[in-house]
Amino acid sequence: MPANAASRLFRFGIFEANPETGELRKRGVRIKMRAQAFSVLLMLLERAPELVTREEMRQRLWGDGTFVDFDHGLNTAINNIRDALNDSAAQPRYVETVSGKGYRFIAPV
Repeated sequence: MPANAASRLFRFGIFEANPETGELRKRGVRIKMRAQAFSVLLMLLERAPELVTREEMRQRLWGDGTFVDFDHGLNTAINNIRDALNDSAAQPRYVETVSGKGYRFIAPV
């Protein structure tokens, strides 16, 4: 994570993501989110509204030395983000899927 991102609060809609505390809040109330999903969300927020490829996420968040089913892990993280934000893949307000490429955070930050 870039040094300036650690001290920045990301605000979008009724949500706030705090990289320092690892918390997502909705109208000030903490929303439960898995650590890996929060890391994916931060990566999308840092780069909004740019496309973040699945490969970029794999390299940064899972690394070459990690032996897991990356596709399943990323899909689970994205679903966790969408659940926390009450978002939908079919009609996204926050996280857009770019088929075969990656994801993009589409709400103003």
